[in-house]
Amino acid sequence: MFPSSAQPALLVLADGTSYHGWSFGATGTTMGEVVFNTGMTGYQEVLTDPSYCGQIVTFTYPELGNTGVNPEDEESTRPQVRGAIARNICYKPSNWRSTQSLPDYLKQHNILGIYGIDTRALTRKIRSVGAMNGAISTEVLDPIDLLQQLQDAPSMAGLNLVREVTTQQIYEWSDSTDPLWEFVPQMKALEEPLTVVAIDFGIKRNILRRLASYGCRVIVVPAQTPPEEILKFNPDGIFLSNGPGDPSAVTEGIETTKALLKAEKPMFGICMGHQILGLSLGAETFKLKFGHRGLNQPCGLHQQVEITSQNHGFAISADSLPDAEVEITHLNLNDRTVAGLRHKSLPLFSVQYHPEASPGPHDADYLFEQFVQAMRTEKQEKVGQA
Repeated sequence: MFPSSAQPALLVLADGTSYHGWSFGATGTTMGEVVFNTGMTGYQEVLTDPSYCGQIVTFTYPELGNTGVNPEDEESTRPQVRGAIARNICYKPSNWRSTQSLPDYLKQHNILGIYGIDTRALTRKIRSVGAMNGAISTEVLDPIDLLQQLQDAPSMAGLNLVREVTTQQIYEWSDSTDPLWEFVPQMKALEEPLTVVAIDFGIKRNILRRLASYGCRVIVVPAQTPPEEILKFNPDGIFLSNGPGDPSAVTEGIETTKALLKAEKPMFGICMGHQILGLSLGAETFKLKFGHRGLNQPCGLHQQVEITSQNHGFAISADSLPDAEVEITHLNLNDRTVAGLRHKSLPLFSVQYHPEASPGPHDADYLFEQFVQAMRTEKQEKVGQA
């Protein structure tokens, strides 16, 4: 759909490839790492996921904005992407939950988008060459001029973006999954609530909802919170959240996690939290060619396969894991990269994917229950020793 008021826009990649299209959302110029997401649904959750901070997201599904946006589907307070790329855009959404069109929503939050380009060709380009920096502009329509400006954009490798998205103050989260959307029996009323301190590297709201739904009192703390401050809450467990950028650059998170390991409390990490846990145990991470971003990534190790939601551009190097202490529990079955790990003697585990979904399948929601059971077991053992 090309409205009569559509404004020309230009996308330029770091290798000089250019795409002419039309603008939606805000106007101006934006730069970031160009990646692609293969999900057919959940664009609002993707746009507001803090893990996408610093990135321009290409949506491979050709229609975007058909169901509009609504406050309930936001994974944070605002869109976190640097820009959005689409084939077609819907300006008049049709959905009973919609409160605003996608173009108006992005304009309100000053996020640039470009549509009307061949997103299939762009995705094939990224798959063959790798994710790279790009720029979208409605001001600079000459590819050479825009490419010149793009040269100053930093590489994602070595970039600590957690500082841009972590909470600035400690807060408590109590909202569980809405009963209309709940898909497993509630457990929270059965036993005494457990206290979980969630270290916010860029946490999604649905992770907090799932923890609350499983009976947890969740205290969210900034990524730079010292370990001694975290332990003052006397948590039953510690959660390491998802987040953007290069995990090896989040040195404050790695050092904090190393210190917290000495407390031997149950610990659960998701996405960047998985990488931070691996790094704190002595492993190394590396940048993937184009990353894993979509809702149908198969993960498993032996007989059971889970279809998972993923969003990451880095992974743990399997060869760097200390075999005497850590075991791999899941592999991404598309490329055999590490998708889950567990400590052999301590109650620590993590996954590279998103069991909370939003968007995506619910195959891995059981991991929240495993975390709760680990905390209850640890708590009962301490009571027995007292």
